Amino acid sequence: MAAPTDLLPRLLDLSHQLGREERKLSILGEGNTSARVSADTFLVKASGSNLGTLAAANLTECRFSQLLPALDARAMTDAAVDSQLLASRVDPAAKKPSVEAMFHAWLLTLPGVNFVGHTHPVAINSILATRHARAFATKRLCPDEIVCCGAEFVLVPYVDPGLKLAQAIRKAVTAYVKRLSRPPRVILLENHGLIALGATPEAVLAATLMAVKAAEIFAGAAALGSVRFLSPAVAKRIAGRPDEHYREKMLGLR
Repeated sequence: MAAPTDLLPRLLDLSHQLGREERKLSILGEGNTSARVSADTFLVKASGSNLGTLAAANLTECRFSQLLPALDARAMTDAAVDSQLLASRVDPAAKKPSVEAMFHAWLLTLPGVNFVGHTHPVAINSILATRHARAFATKRLCPDEIVCCGAEFVLVPYVDPGLKLAQAIRKAVTAYVKRLSRPPRVILLENHGLIALGATPEAVLAATLMAVKAAEIFAGAAALGSVRFLSPAVAKRIAGRPDEHYREKMLGLR
């Protein structure tokens, strides 16, 4: 993991990269980012802040111990969730963390995950708002999609942001890990957006940008009449190739 002195500038740079207007990943107050500080705390974007112009003052350090237990609650009122978010702040004077801090907290406990970036890409949501979402999530179009994004995306059915979404993400990701024995690199949220996670900011940005490229290819192929996916055997072979693992390392994905 990045040294604490490097963590803040790296998280801010990731946020600014994801918030670049021409990339159409997030506008206004959309999206959020986070990074693990230690075993006890993490940094997350404050509610309502803009990724493209994010400053250190708009990042809030939160305690895992205040947020993770909430994921086991059967039900919590919006007021109770709000109170839990405020209580999680290391500095009581810090800004209120994003309501999605709950899923950031849980994802940052996964092995090898130090950074998380959540965006609302136009190209991705153009698919996630259709019946084609599952095919896009579970099949692959190009080798580099596998290198940067993994063999599959996790797909989470639509749930309102907040505690219920965090619980739905935990359920879907746990099933993915049980089946494939590794954390995902990308999670797709139906009618909502994308979450990329990884050991480095470079891995999060690469997975986000490659997922968007795959979405654009998917939409273009569908417009021409049909989509020809890579076969499962080819996808599995690419995912296991030593030269691809070397490329992942060189790209900062491992």
